[in-house]
This record gives sequence, structure tokens and C-alpha cells, in this order.
Amino acid sequence: MEELIAKRYIKALAFGSDTESLRNAASVFSVLSESFENEKFLNIIASSDVKTEEKSSILLDAVKAAQSDKINNLVKLLVENKRINIIPAIADELKKDLAHSTKTYSGIIFSDTDIDTKVIDELSAGLSKKYDSTISLSFIKNNFNGIKVEVSDLGIEINFSKDRINTQLIEHIIKAI
Repeated sequence: MEELIAKRYIKALAFGSDTESLRNAASVFSVLSESFENEKFLNIIASSDVKTEEKSSILLDAVKAAQSDKINNLVKLLVENKRINIIPAIADELKKDLAHSTKTYSGIIFSDTDIDTKVIDELSAGLSKKYDSTISLSFIKNNFNGIKVEVSDLGIEINFSKDRINTQLIEHIIKAI
């Protein structure tokens, strides 16, 4: 639900804006959304004891560095409509919209074994060519028994599980017998 509301605000923000100003807005809202992970900040924003003007002042001070009237007006509108809590959703949706408009995506490779940077670059290049986009991949070592490539903004998930391959190989051998 928050995503739908956030998309409406983003649509208004994007109207008449160029890519650079949207990139600026995305970085501002991304930093602002990180504040929502701070419990003290959440207590202040959610408190009914703190006046609306004070909440507005806090958020406007946080986005002052952007020097954008559009961002300031959006923050004021969010405070006025008591929708401060959708700022993280706005940050996520702005990031997605920006990625779709510039066709630049980032993804993650999960595996339990180390993967060479050359292989990561080859996977990035192959996916970029297949999806006519620029895809950059980063590696995270975890306990996944195989290799899993995930580019969530494009809805791509490719995995090769050693367990699944072994199971399929056994099933194939049994069928052949």
C-alpha cells in the first residue's frame, strides 16, 4: 500500500524534472530513509507530543543540503498529510524508477565458495547484454550451496544449487535404469 502512495508522490516529483535532479532526490531520500532505522528518530517522528511544525523543521533541516524547492515542498506535504512513514518507500521507489529510466541495475551473487572478480565481471557483462542494460554485480559469501544471482529491480533470480543438481542427476539415473 505504501508503495502505491509513494509512486503518486514520485510522479509529482518527477514531473518536469531531469534525470540529475531525480538522482539528487533519490540520494536525499535514501539518506533520510536510513534515519528511520534509528529508534530515537522514530520515537520523535511518531510522537503525538511533538508538534507538526517541529517534525517539519527536523525533516527540512535534514534535506537542506539538497537545496531543492521540490524536495522541501514534498517533505512539507508529507508532514502535512501525516505520511512521514512512507519516506523509506519513496526512497525505494525513487531508486527503482531511476534504475528503470537509466537502465542501470545492481545485483548480488550469493555462494558458499569464493568467486573470482573476473567471473563476476563476465556474469555482469552477460546479463547486461541479455537484458540490454548495465548490470553491476557484487559478491556476498553465505551458506548457499551453489551459486545464486539476484537482480531484484529487474526481477531476475538465477540459481544453480549443487543439491538440486545432485537430486536431478539421481532421478535421471533411476529413470534410465
